[in-house]
Amino acid sequence: MSGAGVGTAVRSMFLPIPSLLFAPALLPFAAIALAMVGVTIFLLGMVLPANGLPPLITQMVIALAVLGGGSLLLLSLLYVFLDPNGTDAWTWVLLSFNFMMMFPAGIWFVGLILFRDRRVNAKSWFWPTTLSIVTTGSEAIMGVLFAYGASTSPLAALPALATGLSSVWFFWSMAGVMAALLVWAPLGVLERWALLTLTGAAVLAPWVPPYPLVGGLAMSVLMAVAFLALVRALQRGRVALGEGRLLIAVAGAFLAMTATGLGVALTGGAVLALLAFGSVMGVIMGVEAAYLIRRYYRGKMARPWIARLVDDADAVPVESALRSAPHLEARPSERPFTGP
Repeated sequence: MSGAGVGTAVRSMFLPIPSLLFAPALLPFAAIALAMVGVTIFLLGMVLPANGLPPLITQMVIALAVLGGGSLLLLSLLYVFLDPNGTDAWTWVLLSFNFMMMFPAGIWFVGLILFRDRRVNAKSWFWPTTLSIVTTGSEAIMGVLFAYGASTSPLAALPALATGLSSVWFFWSMAGVMAALLVWAPLGVLERWALLTLTGAAVLAPWVPPYPLVGGLAMSVLMAVAFLALVRALQRGRVALGEGRLLIAVAGAFLAMTATGLGVALTGGAVLALLAFGSVMGVIMGVEAAYLIRRYYRGKMARPWIARLVDDADAVPVESALRSAPHLEARPSERPFTGP
């Protein structure tokens, strides 16, 4: 297939499908990238608590080390397209693989010595923000990697960055991570649906650059549904103070997405407009990821969509969890589902 890749072939059939930035030569890179998304979801599922207690600092350190190692691996794969000397580039890829396998193990050992059984500060945003930045940055690198790899001619840095930040590889990989966090998190109904609309916007975002009308219309419908749900909730008086602040933030996020998406449409997909749209979406997705990570051990406990199993050694009765972590304000109807 030509360098335009699978995305162009699909669009040639007059289907409004965004470019996948994929060609057969990129299959090994795609396999590694998809594996990295799976590792990220698995790692967050293992580290974030299912019992409402703050995670151990050692767990967060090793998660950060693995995610950082994955980012380094993606950077080395990107270097394959930037360096004309293929031997040197693939040497860096192999070194990154070794680093990713060995460094987290070393960090885990050091963390056991330094932090032992200390848990993260539930009120602090440091760990959620750091994990979110590393995760979002890794997925952004993935997008730029495929922007370079699928190009039939050399790309300058700014167009490659704009294309990568507005690609399916960036948006859909982050949407996958956020969807996993959403179904496991102990969120209230209104809270979960509000955040779900942002995840849905990430799924629809790749349509905006190539098909502004289709993408804009789809995101407008999503936004209208979200606002109708908000109005209905307000009429029923079911919005708490914290939920109100969240809904205002979601409304602001949609406003920013709309403004930058309109810029893409009006400029015909200019580089700076694409860069602005991708950057705004990246910030919104990163903030949502940080909020969700912190929400696992901070705030009111509610029943998740999918309850994860808790090891007997880590299982803590709700009452004991509340005594150990008084920041949790569980109501009887919102306690985590622990099975029959």
